[in-house]
Amino acid sequence: MHTQQKKRFRAIKQKKRHNQEVKNEARPSFVHPYASLGKKIKAFITDSFMLLMPIMYSVFYLLMGGREAFGEQRIAGWIAILVPLVIVQTLFLAKTAQTPGYRAYDLMLIDESSGEKPSFFIILFRNLCAILSFFSIIGWVMMFFRKDRKTLHDLLSHTAVITKP
Repeated sequence: MHTQQKKRFRAIKQKKRHNQEVKNEARPSFVHPYASLGKKIKAFITDSFMLLMPIMYSVFYLLMGGREAFGEQRIAGWIAILVPLVIVQTLFLAKTAQTPGYRAYDLMLIDESSGEKPSFFIILFRNLCAILSFFSIIGWVMMFFRKDRKTLHDLLSHTAVITKP
């Protein structure tokens, strides 16, 4: 009876080992060096000054004629700011997988499944989801609580911001 228990134990152990090997084979062979929180925040601030501020200035003073007019038509003003911002960021990311802020801090955007630069449509989807993340606040705050520092728009688009190899 004692030997039957040993055989059963070995069979279970072998099955677990086999399942673990199958799981390891299913994982991609590359490991992503996820960007640190500090670098992501610095890149965001850089992009805010280099991309967002010129667009906001143009909308406030050239398109709408001043802050007062923007205040009266906030929804139209924010649409006029966010549409060009999404377009500009999408074009930067589609060309080099980097925005000016990412380039300054050696970061890049990758498709999580392939490890390569994401397609144009995935980048566009990610940037549109970033607007939702911004307005929900939770989408951006979650990067402070995750080990991989992913935001909601990274999770939805299956992308990651990594340190450039």
